[in-house]
Amino acid sequence: MRQARDGTFALLFMVMLTIAAGNTALQSVLPALGRSLGVRDAEVALAFSISALFWVLAAPFWAHRSHRHGRRAMILLGLGGYATSLVLCGMFLLAGINGWIGGTAAFLLFIVGRVIYGATGAAAPPAVQALVAGSTTREERTRALTLLASAFGLGTILGPALAPYLILGHLGPVAVGLAAPAFVFALFGVAMLLAVWRRLPDDRSDDSSHGAVNAYPSIGGQSSGASVTAAIAPEGGGRIDARDPRIRWWLFVGLVMGHAQAMTGQVVGFLVIDRLGVSPVDALGATGLVLMTGAGASLLAQWGLIPLLDLRPRALVLVGLALAAAGCSATGHAATLPAIASGYALASLGFGFVRPGFTAGSSLAVDASLQASVAGKVTSISGASFVLGPSIGVALYGIGHAMPYDAAAIACALLLPLGWRALRN
Repeated sequence: MRQARDGTFALLFMVMLTIAAGNTALQSVLPALGRSLGVRDAEVALAFSISALFWVLAAPFWAHRSHRHGRRAMILLGLGGYATSLVLCGMFLLAGINGWIGGTAAFLLFIVGRVIYGATGAAAPPAVQALVAGSTTREERTRALTLLASAFGLGTILGPALAPYLILGHLGPVAVGLAAPAFVFALFGVAMLLAVWRRLPDDRSDDSSHGAVNAYPSIGGQSSGASVTAAIAPEGGGRIDARDPRIRWWLFVGLVMGHAQAMTGQVVGFLVIDRLGVSPVDALGATGLVLMTGAGASLLAQWGLIPLLDLRPRALVLVGLALAAAGCSATGHAATLPAIASGYALASLGFGFVRPGFTAGSSLAVDASLQASVAGKVTSISGASFVLGPSIGVALYGIGHAMPYDAAAIACALLLPLGWRALRN
């Protein structure tokens, strides 16, 4: 029995990892794709933002449907939407690469595929959480859901790391090139869909276990832990306004920090191309290295340094903001690959401190009856940052290549005195 349960958990872990890795892999190649197709950088940012917007809007809807339609059905829907989206994105990009349609038309159709991912991919994570919560004891639940959430973080490393090695040449007369990662990760999605269809039983459980909204899986957007808190908290608790003085400054810090992270993460592909002076295709390996280094630094903070240092939430936020400000400034003015990677890693390390810091601070500010409400607001802020953040970052990048990084550094620096005065443990 335990062996079967462990096998189910491993399958669900892979579902979460696949959804995150495929999305971030595509994000890591989009700047190179846009430049190769002659598409404006702003249109590339639009592809990021629209997908995140639909995820943010759809996630609460799907989170409350697993009891009615079954968790297996919701996971299959999410994986089906994920695979369909990637296949369509790959086909539209293939058409643009081979000149069958114009670059702008290919990218606009590509955005349609991204909408499908945002609207349906959000169905799977809450259902996965609910299945895990329903199959574990109360003592096991927090650990199991936390481990499950780490799959998203691991996916943000594996996606950009694998993407440069998935670029193909020609298949007969057809040039595949930068469209290949979309097709490869679509195959992973189909494999996961078939495994879930065969191994998970149909269910419409009446137990009290439930999932929660998950933030949009994006480069640099590691889990804050709020989704786990919401999944563990009993349903039907009280509600709290985001302007409540107990949590408003914690949420404000999270909102500003999230936009700073989204701005800097989504333009790093353009920065590598322009600072190193290489072609978009040649920049893919370097871009993957920078993104993988940043994701690794963020996970090092959350999985290693924070438990080791045992800092309080206020200290986590203040230390993280200082590191993020220094790292953003260093990245924006770096001229070599080692300098870009080091600066981005330092910024990501700082963001890796701030994200769990503002999450824990918000949670500790209220009693148990409000935990689910606070966790929902934290998750919404984390997801919403990737709706406008990429477009703001690209707009600033058009003014000057260092601008999004300088703006993020200034924002983090200005938050330091505010955090010192307004945040309380």
